[in-house]
Amino acid sequence: MLLGEYAYALDAKGRLFLPARLREELTANVVLSRGVDHCINVYSAESFGVFSDRLFALPEIEMRDVRRFVFSAAQETSPDAQGRVLLLPALREWAGLKKEVLILGVGDHAEIWDKETYEALASARDEEAMIRLLTEKEF
Repeated sequence: MLLGEYAYALDAKGRLFLPARLREELTANVVLSRGVDHCINVYSAESFGVFSDRLFALPEIEMRDVRRFVFSAAQETSPDAQGRVLLLPALREWAGLKKEVLILGVGDHAEIWDKETYEALASARDEEAMIRLLTEKEF
């Protein structure tokens, strides 16, 4: 399970260090794709396969644009010897990444966020509503 919040900086070539704790869970190959919240999703190859299977189980006529959105900018990569991954320009642009980024473990995948963007989102979050959801929903 991918957990935690990590602050890093993109280097001049668009590479980002993935924390060792997350790399252990993600395995050697990772898949990077657009996230719906203007972030970059980071999956292990296995988790991305499960996600893909769920997309392909839905009717194509309804999901074809979603598939294009997800797969057209996705990249499969492996961290280099220093634990960095190169983020393609299309993904960096989608997420609005500048220099400072946050990597969040969110269970079955991680998310890469522009630090300012995520902090603005987090400050506007309705924590009371989230607590209500957690207490009202049965797990």
